[in-house]
Amino acid sequence: MADNNNLTIDPRSGFCKSNSVFYSKRKPIPLPLTDFLDVTTFISSRPHHGKTAFIDAATGRHLSFKDLWKAVDSVSTCLYDMGIRKGHVILLLSPNSIFFPIVCLSVMSLGAVITTTNPLNTPREIAKQIANSKPSLAFTTPELLAKLTESNSNLTIILIDDGITDASTKTNAKIVTTLSEMVKKEPSGIRVREQVNQDDTATLLYSSGTTGESKGVVSSHKNLIAMVQTIVERFRLNEGDHKFICTVPMFHIYGLAAFATGILAAGSTVIVLSKFEMGEMLSTIVKYRATYLPLVPPILVALINGADQLRERYDLSSLNFVLSGGAPLSKEMVEGFSEKYPGVTILQGYGLTESAGIGASTDTLEESRRYGTAGLLSPNTEAKIVDPESGNALLVNQTGELWLRAPSVMKGYFSNAEATSSTIDSEGWLRTGDLCYIDDDGFIFVVDRLKELIKYKGYQVPPAELEALLLTHPEISDAAVIPFPDEQVGQFPMAYVVRKAGSNLSEEAVMDFIAGQVAPYKRIRRVAYVAAIPKNPSGKILRKDLIKLATSKL
Repeated sequence: MADNNNLTIDPRSGFCKSNSVFYSKRKPIPLPLTDFLDVTTFISSRPHHGKTAFIDAATGRHLSFKDLWKAVDSVSTCLYDMGIRKGHVILLLSPNSIFFPIVCLSVMSLGAVITTTNPLNTPREIAKQIANSKPSLAFTTPELLAKLTESNSNLTIILIDDGITDASTKTNAKIVTTLSEMVKKEPSGIRVREQVNQDDTATLLYSSGTTGESKGVVSSHKNLIAMVQTIVERFRLNEGDHKFICTVPMFHIYGLAAFATGILAAGSTVIVLSKFEMGEMLSTIVKYRATYLPLVPPILVALINGADQLRERYDLSSLNFVLSGGAPLSKEMVEGFSEKYPGVTILQGYGLTESAGIGASTDTLEESRRYGTAGLLSPNTEAKIVDPESGNALLVNQTGELWLRAPSVMKGYFSNAEATSSTIDSEGWLRTGDLCYIDDDGFIFVVDRLKELIKYKGYQVPPAELEALLLTHPEISDAAVIPFPDEQVGQFPMAYVVRKAGSNLSEEAVMDFIAGQVAPYKRIRRVAYVAAIPKNPSGKILRKDLIKLATSKL
C-alpha cells in the first residue's frame, strides 16, 4: 500500500495525478499486525453477543456458537491425530450445509489448505482438480460419494453425515470415519500445533479465470482476514441482531469467505439453504425473520416480476437488505425493486476469486442509484485504469483494464508461475480482465470483459454496450452479442435476441434499430432468434456457448 499522506488525492474521485492511482474513499479498516495468526482463530476470538451461528433451513436444526467452536476443536484434533499438517490439502465436495463451515474452519485452523469443488461438476472435472491439488483426504456426503470414488478410487474419505441416518454405503470407497464421529471427540486443548503465519495458504479455490482451463487460486490467511474485516464493517454487523439467508454456494469464494466464515466474526446468524428454490427461500425468510438476502440478478428479476403475488403469500417485512453480485444492476432493476419492496435497501458488490471476493460495492440505496455501477472501491483498496494496448495508466472517465491492489489479492495461481506473472505484476497489481472506467465521484463502471471485446477492423466493440441498447427495444426481452468471425473485417457483432411474446420483429429491424444509434463499426451485422439466452448461475451470459452455436453452422 502506498503512503497516502504525501500524495495529492482528489477527494471527489479518489484519483491521484502524480501516480495515476485511484484510492478508496471508504474509511480504512484496521488489520491485525501480528505475523502468527490463522483466520479461524481470528474469527473465533472476536467479541460479540451472538447466540446462534447456523440454522439448517430444511431441518430447523440450530448450531450455537459454543457448539460450533467445540466442533471445530474436535474435528481439528482428529485431523491432527490422522497426520494432517500445515500445507496439506483437504478436498471438500458438498452442497451447502451447516457442516460445511465446520470442515473449513477446522482445516484452516491447522494451517492445512481447503480446496472446494462444485457438486455439479462431473467426475472428470473433479478428477482434474484432484490431480492438480493432490489432496491428502476428502470430505463428502453420502449422495456425492459415488461421484468422488469415480474421480479417484484411492482417496481417503471422511463422510459428512448428520449423525442421525445410517451413513454406511455399499461402495468400495476408503471411508475412514464420519464427521459426526469426529465431532464427538473431546478436543485436546493442550496440544501445541504448528504456528500458522498470516502469509500461509488458507484456501485453494478453482476459478475459470478469464479464459480456458480452470486454475487454482491461492489465498492466504491474511487475504481472508482482510475479507472478513471488510464484510463486518460494510454491513455494520457489530450493531444489532442480523440474520442472513445463505443461497450462495459455499464452495464459491463469496459463499466461503462470507457465509462459511466472515459473518460469524460479528455473531450474526446464517440460515443455510442446501439448494436454491424460490418458495423455500421466501418461506425461510418469513419463518426466521431474516434481515439480509444475498442473491444474483436472475433471482432479483423473479422477485420484481412476481412481486404482487409474492407479497400476498409471504410476509417479507423483516428484510432490510438485498445484496446482489455477479453482474451490475440496471436502472429498471434498482427502481423496479425499490418500488415493489420499499422497505428493503438494495446493495451490490463486485469482486473476483483472485481478490477474495472483494473489489467494490454500493453500501447505501443512494449509491446503488448510480445505475449500472459496480460501486466505490472497497476499503484499503487501490485501483488503476490501464490502456490495454499501450499499458499507460489512464485518467478519470477513461476506459481501460481495471487493475486492483489490496490486502485481499491472492498470492497467485497454484503451480502456475506463468499464469501468475501474467495476472499479478511485481508491484502487486492484479489485472482483473474487466474493461472499466471510474467516474468523477469514484464510482466504478464495468464496460465489458477485456477478452470479450469484438475486434472489427482493429476497432474494439464492447458487446455489453450493444446488449444494453438492444434491451431498450420494446419488443426485445433479452439479448446477447458475440463476435462472429469474418475474413474481411476480422470479427463483426452478431446478436442473439429473445423476442417478447407475440412479436414478429424482423432481423433487419433489429439491425436498423442499432445502426441508428452507434458508429458504423459497432453495427450488428447478423441476428438470430433464441428462446432464452444461456447464463451461468450468477447471471453472466455464457458467450462461449453462443459462439459455439454460431460458428458450428459455418
